[in-house]
Amino acid sequence: MQDKIVLIFFGPPGSGKGTQGKIISQRLGIPHIATGDIMREAVANETELGKKVKDYLGRGLLVPDEIVIQIIEERLKRDDVKKGFILDGFPRTVEQARALEGLFKKLSIQNYMVLYFDVPDEDIIKRISGRRSCVKCGSVYNVFFGPPKTPNKCDSCGSDLIVREDDTEEKVKKRLDVYKQSTLPVLDFYSSKVKKISAVGKIEEITESIVKIIQN
Repeated sequence: MQDKIVLIFFGPPGSGKGTQGKIISQRLGIPHIATGDIMREAVANETELGKKVKDYLGRGLLVPDEIVIQIIEERLKRDDVKKGFILDGFPRTVEQARALEGLFKKLSIQNYMVLYFDVPDEDIIKRISGRRSCVKCGSVYNVFFGPPKTPNKCDSCGSDLIVREDDTEEKVKKRLDVYKQSTLPVLDFYSSKVKKISAVGKIEEITESIVKIIQN
């Protein structure tokens, strides 16, 4: 398993981890594993773990780390991870990082890299609070970086654009506070494994920066 490309994409909400995860996944031919997606998949497939996840979510509770780790372990046993994988959305706390380290040892994964997507707070706030979604077709715009031709109207179907409840500036700032308190300390846990990239600029340029780091 030493020849595997194992990457953990780490950074604040809105830093572009998901976008780059999908691009790098295609470039390298390795799966992009977003923890939210695999938990939803487990729930939809009604696996034993999926039923537990559904129960916790139904009661408005956080899914315990041990269940998330078990779901990740199941995912990492599939054939498509032979060349490697990108993990996105986990770990979010030092406790989760320790649990993931234990899983990696169990799976004989020794070489991996943590890519830290570095974005200033003001850019994060603009990226998320500037998002507008079409109520009808779901098209997404950004009033700062990719505004619609007509304010608050969808270019595709002409319907109204809305701000999602979680995308208000106040809520984005709260999410950043939680990230700094609970998630940012994970960087210290990984220390020597971390490679920092500036995730500001054109998507294509950021992709090339990531590929260069991986190749080196």
